[in-house]
Amino acid sequence: MMTNISDNSIEAVVMRRVYRVRALRPFVSGATFAFVLFVFTLWGIGREVWVAQVFANAPHASIAASFQFFLSAFEHTRATVQALSVAAFFSMLWFFRDVLRVASVTFSARRA
Repeated sequence: MMTNISDNSIEAVVMRRVYRVRALRPFVSGATFAFVLFVFTLWGIGREVWVAQVFANAPHASIAASFQFFLSAFEHTRATVQALSVAAFFSMLWFFRDVLRVASVTFSARRA
Protein backbone atom coordinates (compact mmCIF):
# COMPACT_ATOMS: atom_id res chain seq x y z
CA MET A 1 0.00 0.00 0.00
CA MET A 2 1.34 3.39 -0.92
CA THR A 3 1.26 6.32 1.47
CA ASN A 4 0.67 9.67 -0.03
CA ILE A 5 1.93 13.07 1.01
CA SER A 6 -1.17 14.05 3.00
CA ASP A 7 -0.83 11.02 5.30
CA ASN A 8 2.73 12.05 6.16
CA SER A 9 1.75 15.64 6.87
CA ILE A 10 -1.10 14.53 9.13
CA GLU A 11 1.26 12.24 10.97
CA ALA A 12 3.75 15.08 11.36
CA VAL A 13 1.07 17.41 12.76
CA VAL A 14 -0.17 14.79 15.22
CA MET A 15 3.33 13.91 16.36
CA ARG A 16 4.17 17.61 16.88
CA ARG A 17 1.12 17.90 19.12
CA VAL A 18 2.11 14.78 21.04
CA TYR A 19 5.61 16.20 21.60
CA ARG A 20 4.16 19.52 22.81
CA VAL A 21 1.85 17.83 25.27
CA ARG A 22 4.67 15.65 26.51
CA ALA A 23 6.94 18.69 26.91
CA LEU A 24 4.28 20.62 28.85
CA ARG A 25 3.34 17.72 31.12
CA PRO A 26 5.79 18.60 33.96
CA PHE A 27 4.49 22.17 34.05
CA VAL A 28 0.83 21.29 34.46
CA SER A 29 1.10 18.50 37.01
CA GLY A 30 -0.47 18.65 40.43
CA ALA A 31 2.93 18.74 42.10
CA THR A 32 3.92 21.80 40.09
CA PHE A 33 0.70 23.60 41.00
CA ALA A 34 1.16 22.68 44.67
CA PHE A 35 4.75 23.95 44.63
CA VAL A 36 3.75 27.26 43.01
CA LEU A 37 0.94 27.65 45.54
CA PHE A 38 3.38 26.91 48.38
CA VAL A 39 5.87 29.51 47.14
CA PHE A 40 3.08 32.08 46.67
CA THR A 41 1.75 31.53 50.20
CA LEU A 42 5.26 31.79 51.69
CA TRP A 43 5.77 35.03 49.78
CA GLY A 44 2.45 36.33 51.14
CA ILE A 45 3.38 35.39 54.70
CA GLY A 46 6.74 37.13 54.25
CA ARG A 47 4.96 40.29 53.11
CA GLU A 48 2.69 40.29 56.16
CA VAL A 49 5.02 39.13 58.94
CA TRP A 50 8.64 39.85 59.79
CA VAL A 51 9.53 36.16 59.88
CA ALA A 52 13.12 36.65 61.08
CA GLN A 53 11.87 38.43 64.21
CA VAL A 54 9.37 35.66 64.94
CA PHE A 55 12.17 33.09 64.91
CA ALA A 56 14.45 35.42 66.91
CA ASN A 57 11.80 35.75 69.63
CA ALA A 58 11.09 32.01 69.73
CA PRO A 59 12.31 30.12 72.80
CA HIS A 60 15.03 27.57 72.23
CA ALA A 61 14.73 25.81 75.58
CA SER A 62 12.43 22.94 74.73
CA ILE A 63 10.19 21.62 72.01
CA ALA A 64 7.09 22.11 74.15
CA ALA A 65 7.93 25.78 74.77
CA SER A 66 8.59 26.33 71.06
CA PHE A 67 5.31 24.64 70.13
CA GLN A 68 3.43 26.82 72.61
CA PHE A 69 5.13 29.96 71.29
CA PHE A 70 4.33 29.21 67.64
CA LEU A 71 0.74 28.27 68.49
CA SER A 72 0.33 31.56 70.36
CA ALA A 73 1.97 33.48 67.52
CA PHE A 74 -0.41 31.82 65.04
CA GLU A 75 -3.44 32.66 67.18
CA HIS A 76 -2.44 36.32 67.52
CA THR A 77 -1.86 37.05 63.83
CA ARG A 78 -4.35 38.47 61.37
CA ALA A 79 -6.75 36.21 59.51
CA THR A 80 -4.78 36.76 56.28
CA VAL A 81 -1.62 35.28 57.77
CA GLN A 82 -3.57 32.41 59.31
CA ALA A 83 -5.22 31.58 55.98
CA LEU A 84 -1.90 31.78 54.15
CA SER A 85 -0.27 29.54 56.78
CA VAL A 86 -2.99 26.91 56.45
CA ALA A 87 -2.79 27.12 52.64
CA ALA A 88 1.00 26.73 52.79
CA PHE A 89 0.69 23.69 55.04
CA PHE A 90 -1.86 21.94 52.82
CA SER A 91 -0.03 22.81 49.60
CA MET A 92 3.14 21.33 51.09
CA LEU A 93 1.23 18.14 51.95
CA TRP A 94 -0.26 18.06 48.44
CA PHE A 95 3.19 18.50 46.89
CA PHE A 96 4.73 15.67 48.93
CA ARG A 97 1.74 13.39 48.22
CA ASP A 98 2.11 13.94 44.46
CA VAL A 99 5.87 13.46 44.55
CA LEU A 100 5.57 10.23 46.54
CA ARG A 101 2.77 8.98 44.27
CA VAL A 102 4.86 9.60 41.14
CA ALA A 103 7.90 8.01 42.77
CA SER A 104 5.94 4.91 43.76
CA VAL A 105 4.46 4.54 40.27
CA THR A 106 7.90 4.94 38.74
CA PHE A 107 9.44 2.45 41.16
CA SER A 108 6.71 -0.13 40.64
CA ALA A 109 6.96 0.29 36.84
CA ARG A 110 10.68 -0.43 36.98
CA ARG A 111 10.14 -3.58 39.05
CA ALA A 112 7.58 -4.98 36.62
